[in-house]
Amino acid sequence: MARVCQVTPATVAHWIDQGHLRGHRTPTGHRRVVAEDLIAFLEQHEMAVPEELRGPSGQDAIVVVEDDPNYRRALVRALEAAQLGARISAAPNGVDGLLEIGAVRPKVVVLDYGLPDLNALQVVERLLAPSRGFDAEVVVVTGGVGVEEQHGLQRIGVRQIIDKSAGMPAVVDAIAAALQRRRAVAA
Repeated sequence: MARVCQVTPATVAHWIDQGHLRGHRTPTGHRRVVAEDLIAFLEQHEMAVPEELRGPSGQDAIVVVEDDPNYRRALVRALEAAQLGARISAAPNGVDGLLEIGAVRPKVVVLDYGLPDLNALQVVERLLAPSRGFDAEVVVVTGGVGVEEQHGLQRIGVRQIIDKSAGMPAVVDAIAAALQRRRAVAA
């Protein structure tokens, strides 16, 4: 942020502390700002907005969070081949997924239910917490999940739970439908 604004890190910290720039503190005391808030701040103060903050031509994004590297690569390739008009990025676990989601602010998040560090329920609870103001559709992809777990996911806002055994085309179709729903809401 300091580099983008051409000021010292202390100045950015002061702006956040004084409420001029919307941000928050991490548990370790570092300050973080969401890209959209930084863009709004830069525009409000008639400063140049770097292209890396704007993203590639306002293109929608999909984040895939899947711990199986082979399935993750196959799903990303299948989504790219489907030409959905969205950037696709991937993460191998829940923590990296949450970081990627925070950086990219996708329209659709695709989560493996059984991640090694967090399960989909925990990730979705963190994402969809009202204090986050995050608005995306979550698609849970699973190798099998019980009825109770499905109901838990649906209670917190997951609209689509799809079993990997349905095949890659069915998974891609579910993700494409979720992206279309998000685009319809935004229009």
